[in-house]
Amino acid sequence: MNIIFMGTPDYAQKILQRLIETKDINVVAVYTQPDKPVGRKKVMTPPLVKSLAQEHNIEVYQPNRLRDEDVVSELIKIECDYIVVAAYGQILPRTILDHAPCINLHASILPQYRGASPIQQTLLNDDKITGVTAMLMEEGLDTGDILKVDTMNVPKEMMVETLFDSLTELASDLTVEVLQNFKNFTPQKQLVEEASHCKKISKKDGLIVFDDAHEIYSKYRAFTPWPGIYLESGMKLKKIELVDKCVLGMSGIILEINSDNILLSCKKGVIRIYSVQPQSKKEMNIISYINGKRLGLEDTIS
Repeated sequence: MNIIFMGTPDYAQKILQRLIETKDINVVAVYTQPDKPVGRKKVMTPPLVKSLAQEHNIEVYQPNRLRDEDVVSELIKIECDYIVVAAYGQILPRTILDHAPCINLHASILPQYRGASPIQQTLLNDDKITGVTAMLMEEGLDTGDILKVDTMNVPKEMMVETLFDSLTELASDLTVEVLQNFKNFTPQKQLVEEASHCKKISKKDGLIVFDDAHEIYSKYRAFTPWPGIYLESGMKLKKIELVDKCVLGMSGIILEINSDNILLSCKKGVIRIYSVQPQSKKEMNIISYINGKRLGLEDTIS
């Protein structure tokens, strides 16, 4: 079968890799976002999907706007059986949706967490189960009929990068299964009344105060390494653990000093801090930090 693939980040690159490795699937074209400047020197860098496609001599298209008439005209000239979409970053217009069945792989159990950051939202909400949904695309955002959902458990200490990798593996397997057995699936409408949405993550989402230890730890799991969690002063908390999520106390008070960590109280709950990164400095262990600041028991970190 011939496939047009659309995607941009790591998640998409690994799904594309699986499609390329599958014998009865032929990827005839790849659509991805334009190259972007990266780092302080603003070096123009291609998406991972583009680099992988070029390694396998697959034609790559990088339109700024998929909806432009000339872009649509060019795409519908490409013969294909299916279009597979994974974190592409653009809405497909009706003309493309009508060209071939368009299958989207979304990293949540739809209709939960429609939108840009379902993996982070899973951790922010401390969900115990998540999954990947294969769905038929329509013009709405993640609103299409569901083909199949595969689920997995989320361990209570799992971080976003590990969850990302697990869901990518799940999505890769599900993509191949749906393509090879497409005619055997009966699309199911999403329950609109159960829908929820998640927004694109920005740097400001990492800002914390020592109010709720459980909330801080959930943000730590969801936002490490980017944007990280940080205080108003700009200091990042680089390695922490949740000790207690119920006990009431004062905000940011040092309760205990150990050989390589401290216990810090929140208005609700307690966290353990191992390392921090003060603004414009390198990461350091928390003991070095409090010694340098001459902080001790019952002092405040802010």
